[in-house]
Amino acid sequence: MRVPLLVALLLQVATAAAQAQTYAPQSPAPRTTSVPALRAIAVHREIEERFTLGLAAESRRDWSSAAAEFERIVTLNPPEPQGSTARYDLALAYANLQRYGDAARELRAAIALDSGFLAAMANLVAVDLARGDLREARATADRYVSLAPESARALYSRGIVALRSGDNATARDDFGKLLGVNSSYALAHYDLALAEERLGAYAAAERELRTALTLAPGYARARFALGVVLFREGEHAEARNEFARATLDAAGDPALQNIAAAMRDSIKN
Repeated sequence: MRVPLLVALLLQVATAAAQAQTYAPQSPAPRTTSVPALRAIAVHREIEERFTLGLAAESRRDWSSAAAEFERIVTLNPPEPQGSTARYDLALAYANLQRYGDAARELRAAIALDSGFLAAMANLVAVDLARGDLREARATADRYVSLAPESARALYSRGIVALRSGDNATARDDFGKLLGVNSSYALAHYDLALAEERLGAYAAAERELRTALTLAPGYARARFALGVVLFREGEHAEARNEFARATLDAAGDPALQNIAAAMRDSIKN
């Protein structure tokens, strides 16, 4: 009896499938049938998958989705270095959602797991400054500098905390050390100038501000600060010129532009 063409083709496909199934390599059998061991394997896979999803969410700045993934990882209590890394990334997501208290908590937890986690320390300083906790910010910055005394980021972090808390001598020292390593950092010249000005060293402040403006001619805050220093040095005409230039450079900062214009107009020709 002849087999119809369609039926024959179906038989060939079925036979080929059966042969492929027969000769295809089989998935390796689990090495254990222990329920705890199998659960550990499943948890490990979930952690890896959620890290991938969380990092992808971070890259597209979807902080809510990133937070959800890293929150789940944290509940799974992964070993190091995944544990501290998950808490660090969760803190970054919280900080970008302006949940600064939660971010600080997770950064502390990351540092508790990895006492040398410098990036977590740097970010904890920034988060503490954002939420106004100068005491913890300074303690963390001191620890950061003790672990990385030559680090520009460590010195800058502590310098900013010192400046914010009125410890101008420490700020001057830290910004000075930083600029000894990288003299082209305009922002550090500006911050050093603020410390010098608060310490009454107007000539040094003027020098640092002029250096900052040489490096970044459109730096409106440095221009305004130079006007203030020149005014205190009795150079009123020069100060007025700097305030006038600051009103132009601060076009994107209405508050600074207004105060620069007020200072300009307060100085008579």
